[in-house]
Amino acid sequence: MPDQRTRSRIRSRTVPPPAVPPADRARGAGYREVFAVREFRAVFAAHVLSMLGSVVSGIALPVLVYARTGSPLLSALTFALGFLPFAAGGAVLAPVADRYPARRVLVGCDLVCAACVAAMVLPGAPVAVLLALRAAAALVQPLFTGVRAASLGHILAGDAFVLGRSLIRIVAQSAQIAGFAAAGLLLVVVTPRAALLITVGCFLLSALILRRGTRERPPAASVRTRGGIRALLADPRIRALLALSWVPSAFLVVPEALAPAYADGLGAGPAAVGLLLAAMPVGSALAELAAGAWLRPAARERLVLPLSACLLLPLVLFAFRPGLVASLALLVLTGTGMAYILGLDRWFFDAVPEELRGRAMTLLSGGLMTGQGIGMAAGGLAAEFAPAHWVAAGAGASGTVCALAVVRAVRRHRAGPDAAKRARPGPAVGV
Repeated sequence: MPDQRTRSRIRSRTVPPPAVPPADRARGAGYREVFAVREFRAVFAAHVLSMLGSVVSGIALPVLVYARTGSPLLSALTFALGFLPFAAGGAVLAPVADRYPARRVLVGCDLVCAACVAAMVLPGAPVAVLLALRAAAALVQPLFTGVRAASLGHILAGDAFVLGRSLIRIVAQSAQIAGFAAAGLLLVVVTPRAALLITVGCFLLSALILRRGTRERPPAASVRTRGGIRALLADPRIRALLALSWVPSAFLVVPEALAPAYADGLGAGPAAVGLLLAAMPVGSALAELAAGAWLRPAARERLVLPLSACLLLPLVLFAFRPGLVASLALLVLTGTGMAYILGLDRWFFDAVPEELRGRAMTLLSGGLMTGQGIGMAAGGLAAEFAPAHWVAAGAGASGTVCALAVVRAVRRHRAGPDAAKRARPGPAVGV
């Protein structure tokens, strides 16, 4: 925790405005304009390395645990612990997001992940310790994601912020498409322990790039800022926008959870599982790139409510038990609906007070991953009692009903007073 002298020195610095000037909302920015910003290039490169480290460790550690124990349950639990702590991390660590300089938090998160993975490599470490280290590394991920998202608002202005967020997401989608396959090939060449050491190097290099390539800015909120998460969740507009991000994605992941069962029902092999898992990220990445490159900001924002309301409808057609090619087409089409996130990013960023943006982005990230985990678990449970194609169709139908309810709430509160003014915190100590 920085002392008073350190905080005063940080606040005394003159922090220049974002390198990209506020874009004309009608014209918007472009991806080339975003990459022209040196500080964003550093954040982007660090994200690629951090994502690579997460993907490699996410496969190498379960393989290592299985090799030591021969237990499929422990191996699966090792993989699941990469997702389960997101809820706790988003809730417990969210206040840290705005109370300390963003660069220090980001570098600190990378160093924590590097330390946890390095400890996994120690010979003779009990499996329980390996699981705890996996959970600890995952615990800081929502904080890292939230602070990075909020810091983009200081690096990129206007529409450039939306496109910067889009590029970060596309990297994550690409990791789903190709990252696990690359990690699997890596494990053919090196041992799981060597792969984990490569992961340590990725996290350390990410920390170095962030330390040298980004500016240190004062924390957005005072240590004595009151309200925090309670203030955010008390605002009906912010609650509705959070729900619009969380609810569709919770239903969207059900077909991914059912991919092995559905492929087996079609009589397809393991390759079909990989295709089914990659189809939706392909549609999402292509749609985000197209919307960011070809649509103006106002057009993207007009698409938020229609796309979020109907993006799950293609899943209803799984009731007809389509073949592999038709299933892939439906999943790609469903993924394209995720282009609504670009306009939603702008609304959410505008709705949240500047001093609470780090907390808000951490809460958004933690809730998103938690909802997806619950959706996967619920889909798997339902598939114990019903065929996979009916479960996928049910997710599409019920998810559409829930999404329409959230869209109605967003529409009702969008015309209300500015959320940033209503949620502005006071001076007393709080969460």
